[in-house]
Amino acid sequence: MKRGISPAELESIIFEDFDFEGEWFDAFDKPETNGIWFIWGNSSNGKTSFILKLIKYLTTFDVKAIYDSLEEGRRKSMQKAFREANMKEVTGKVIMVQEPIEELKVRLKKRDSAKVVVIDSIQYAMLSFQQFLSLKREFPKKLFIIISQAEGRKPKGRMANDVMYDADLKIWVEGHRAISKGRYIGKKGYYTNWIEGAARYWGQEPI
Repeated sequence: MKRGISPAELESIIFEDFDFEGEWFDAFDKPETNGIWFIWGNSSNGKTSFILKLIKYLTTFDVKAIYDSLEEGRRKSMQKAFREANMKEVTGKVIMVQEPIEELKVRLKKRDSAKVVVIDSIQYAMLSFQQFLSLKREFPKKLFIIISQAEGRKPKGRMANDVMYDADLKIWVEGHRAISKGRYIGKKGYYTNWIEGAARYWGQEPI
């Protein structure tokens, strides 16, 4: 049996976090650099463009990212999204693949593999919750960003719902805003992905 930990010992632990600044800090504080982040939302609300902006921002912390686009892959629509986000700026830091989780695991075991791993979407990953937990345990130093379809305002399906509850950072995308639903929430609590679109949706003047 492992020894328990006192509150003082817990407080003394120094965790590695992303030193977010500006609008990113105001939305999500300073989340840990590993673990699980969960992003969900309905279509046409700016989810993909937000995810690409987030990946670009994370690469400024000198990390590489891999985007496993299980759902969309090499489609013209994804090309358009990458072009609009000007992802060419992060060539060499970000790659997109479309491969099953078992193949992705082989890639992640390689030396100097990406630190940030985006799985889009959890519905297309075809994992059980136990398999998801196993993936998380196998790569404890990675940051997995899990994307989910939505059903109303909830993640679509029981599996996605279970992953959301396990996540360290939960982000709901609606009306071109990425809204933190915990466990890291900045003073504002959301990131505006497209100012004019958000203003139209939420009924406010662009700021």
